[in-house]
Amino acid sequence: MKKILMLALILAAYLAAVPAQAAGTSDTGQSKIDAKAVKQQSYPKVVLYSVAWCPHCKEAKEYFTRNNIPFINKDVELDDKAMDELTKKYKSQGVPVIVLDDKKVIKGFSPEMFEKAVKDYQSKK
Repeated sequence: MKKILMLALILAAYLAAVPAQAAGTSDTGQSKIDAKAVKQQSYPKVVLYSVAWCPHCKEAKEYFTRNNIPFINKDVELDDKAMDELTKKYKSQGVPVIVLDDKKVIKGFSPEMFEKAVKDYQSKK
């Protein structure tokens, strides 16, 4: 019984923090990039499934923006359709998940992992 009460308290604290963090962000939709500064490398369509409070999701968004990589951000806490895609189509319960051209699925994020996945994907096209 103590475990259930402890879990309920943790969940309540988490749920109380999420709206406060989400309210301060407006990072849904297409990324803002400088069209003049787009990298010479051609990237496939990049879709990022994320949540506002996730540090790895934030790292991915910052990496894409800093490197002028166009991407679509789908916040699964704010978008029920995105949550369905994430859990049913891509069989994932966690974020970040990055999808290239609706074909290659990357679970998790690191710059090296992303660039390697893009390179591997493009070499198989």
